[in-house]
Amino acid sequence: MTQLSCDNLSIGYETGIVVKDLSFSIDSGDYLAIVGENGTGKSTLIKTILGLIKPIKGEIKMDESLKRNGIGYLPQQTIVQKDFPASVFEIVLSGFASINGFRPFYTKEEKEIAKANINKMGLSGYEKYPYKELSGGQMQRVLLSRALCSTTKILLLDEPVSGLDPIVTQEMYELINNLNKEGITIIMISHDVKEAVKYANKILHIGNKVFFGTKTEYLNSDFGKIFIDGGK
Repeated sequence: MTQLSCDNLSIGYETGIVVKDLSFSIDSGDYLAIVGENGTGKSTLIKTILGLIKPIKGEIKMDESLKRNGIGYLPQQTIVQKDFPASVFEIVLSGFASINGFRPFYTKEEKEIAKANINKMGLSGYEKYPYKELSGGQMQRVLLSRALCSTTKILLLDEPVSGLDPIVTQEMYELINNLNKEGITIIMISHDVKEAVKYANKILHIGNKVFFGTKTEYLNSDFGKIFIDGGK
């Protein structure tokens, strides 16, 4: 079942178009890696899918179940986020804010789901821990737990391993891969083409030219070979 598709999409800002005439589709359970050079519009695409930026041209179609509270989002970390004055549990629980209509309380069920997502990310026992005192990898796990509170269907991840050391990076990739195996669709931006391709089943490469296809098609294409092994 197609969950999300973009048809002849052009995106950008008042200063100009960043990506032009982009078309691709995502089925339930897919793992899409969005790769390409810096500044080519990968994060802009994610923000457009989320409705934070209006498309300049074209159309984004999504399954009705995604139109309200069906997408979880893990943005790139910022210095401000790292200094956020709250506990692990408070941050994870805030993932329900957009779902509950910003009511001033959380239900017992929501609190239980938040605890379950914390446990799923290997953070059991850290519920009361100050977020700003966590390591970079632990912070990302908290934010991923928070995103899971927003959806059971699809996750949009913007450079989820940025700034993490190699061991923690691999752990994060495995966590994301396990979520995909559980049935959650993954759309992930990554600057690391080799690692992203390793886990994904579909690739969207944005740059001077745009490629969209399966991992096998990407690896066998002249386009993919240039970025995977320098064209060898």
